Formats: sequence, structure tokens, C-alpha cells
Amino acid sequence: MDRRNFLQTASLSSLGLMAGVPLKFYAQGKTHLITLSFDDGFRKSFFKTADIYESVGLNACFNVIASGHLPEFEAPDDYILPELMGNFEDWNNLVKRGHEVMPHSWKHSWLNKLPRAEATALIDRCIDYFVERLDGFEPKKAVFNFPFNATTDALNQHTLTRVGALRAWGNGDVNAMPAQSPEILGCSSNGPENIDRWVKAKVKRFLQSSGGWLILNTHGLDGEGWGHLSSKFLEKLLKKLVKMEHVAVVPSGQALFT
Repeated sequence: MDRRNFLQTASLSSLGLMAGVPLKFYAQGKTHLITLSFDDGFRKSFFKTADIYESVGLNACFNVIASGHLPEFEAPDDYILPELMGNFEDWNNLVKRGHEVMPHSWKHSWLNKLPRAEATALIDRCIDYFVERLDGFEPKKAVFNFPFNATTDALNQHTLTRVGALRAWGNGDVNAMPAQSPEILGCSSNGPENIDRWVKAKVKRFLQSSGGWLILNTHGLDGEGWGHLSSKFLEKLLKKLVKMEHVAVVPSGQALFT
């Protein structure tokens, strides 16, 4: 670590900002972390997103419905359609390419509205399926991304006995810098139409702030999924962000556990 980074780190530590925070982000001069958290498991969109991220040297953050590829999967709404879903051969392909694939429920239910025993059984079934089917998946280094970002305190407590972190509503979308311990990550989303302008405004406001970790819940590309982005906008945004020395665009699990 050079003298400038050492002094920066020492200053942050003296302010109490280093407690539990991976040193790597401060050592690299990163004060603003950004995660675009892509949900559901749209095969076409996810591979297109992976290509865009790779074109600027980044890894994407994908969250998939565990049963989305199975014959019994039923569409939970007008956006998550069986014919659009990828399978675990696809997800293992993306993992091999360096991208992050995390659990996004067994069948995209409103878990907070179900009896607790039923909801926890669905959470466990999802995580167990990932252990069986996703190469290298380690629950304690995983983020469980709640469907609809809807949860309860009891479900949070149960889920954190299985995984290292979870993503849900409740804490806003600007989080503290990541710590290597169980976390409840806040996020925000928008839809059902194209969300290019919304993401642009959110990122602009965040970059004008003192920093932290912004997590935006996104979905498919180019008309696919609820609250979709356009490919051209995503590529332009990422090209801009990677040029900013104080910004890191990272998947949530990699931010927490690597």
C-alpha cells in the first residue's frame, strides 16, 4: 500500500469507518460501490448482460428462480414466463465465465404472505437445490435475494442461518460498505416499463453523495421482464463507471465474501 492509501486508510479507521469492512475497497481508493442485481433468470437477457459486462472487464450479478426451468414451473405474473427461463447448465456456464449466480427463491412466491413453515421450507428447498446443481455454490458465501424483496424478521433470521446475506426491502438502497458477516442488504426497484432514466437518476444522485454501496434491483433487457433496461443504456453506463477511480461495480456476493 502506498503512502497516500495508507494515510487514507488510517484516516478512515480513526473515524470508525473501517470496522468490519474489507480493506481492499479502501486500499483501492473505492468509496462508491454499485451493484445492479439482475433477477429471475431470463436466459436471453442474462447472456446478453454477461456479454456487456465482460466487454468492460466486469462480472455481473444474477439471481435465478431455482425451479424456473422445470416443467412444473408456473408463471407467477405476466413477466416471468416459463419459456423465457434458463436452466442450471446456463447458470453454470455463466459461473465459469466469472459471473455471480445467486438464489432468488424456489418459485417466486410472496414468502412474507405464506405461513412461516411453508415459507422457510421453500427457502430451504431453493438453497438445497443450488447446492446440488450450481458448481462451487457455498451457502455461507451466498446472498439469498427475496422474491418481490418481501420478507419478515422471522424469515430473515431463518435465512441467515443458511446463507451469508440476504437482499430485501427495508433499509433503503444505499447500504454501508460491505462487511464479511451476515448482512441484510437494502435495494430498490422500479417498473414495469423501461427503467433506464430511473437507474441513471439513482446513480447520478449516489455519485454526488459521500459514498457507500448502492444496490439497484434490475431484471431483463430490451423489453424482457418487469422493469427492464436497454442494452445500449447498460453498456454506456458501465463504460462510464469503470473510468471512475473511486467507483467499483461489483456483484453483491463478491463484495461481501471475496
